[in-house]
Amino acid sequence: MQIDIKLHKNDLPDEIKLDDKKSLAIDCEFSGLNVNRDKLYLVQISTGNNDAHIVQLNRDNYNAPNLKKILENKKIEKIFHYARADITFIKKYLNIKVENISCTKIMSKLARSYSEKHGLKDLVKEFLGIELSKQQQSSDFGGNLNEKQLKYCASDVIYLHKIHSTLKEILIRENRYELYSETIKFIYTRVELDLALFAEDIWSH
Repeated sequence: MQIDIKLHKNDLPDEIKLDDKKSLAIDCEFSGLNVNRDKLYLVQISTGNNDAHIVQLNRDNYNAPNLKKILENKKIEKIFHYARADITFIKKYLNIKVENISCTKIMSKLARSYSEKHGLKDLVKEFLGIELSKQQQSSDFGGNLNEKQLKYCASDVIYLHKIHSTLKEILIRENRYELYSETIKFIYTRVELDLALFAEDIWSH
């Protein structure tokens, strides 16, 4: 499968028009998983047509008005896998609220109660029959990106539309889509709890 990968420095270029899309797949790469210590390096976007726009952010100022405009657009559904982490880093470093969110990890946990594996690699294998390589997952995304890193970043977004569609069908079939719709609304509060350093499950005994 041929993937159209474009790397952009600092922001989406003005000529990239995504405002008319109903949905976009979004993913991020960080320097680590501690939002109070680590930096947001990349934001990847796919329209679902075997394409990936990879924005390598300016970490001195995180000035990316075109990217922010897309993420804040309420008319565009943003499909993440594990939205909790991505949105937390976006909130801290881009200082915006991502609107109209969907999360395939949460969808999977509600739809695929027959499995304990809800990673992107597991979903791609089950629904698309493709074996994803996670070899580049722990590499440095803060410098010059090589071809393997770019392909890895693209693989994190190009399959999300199909996975989202399949999981939505299961949720509707199992009468759990309304439950998912209510659950995903909590994502904004969960992000605020993470930023306030309440990482534990506050619902537990």
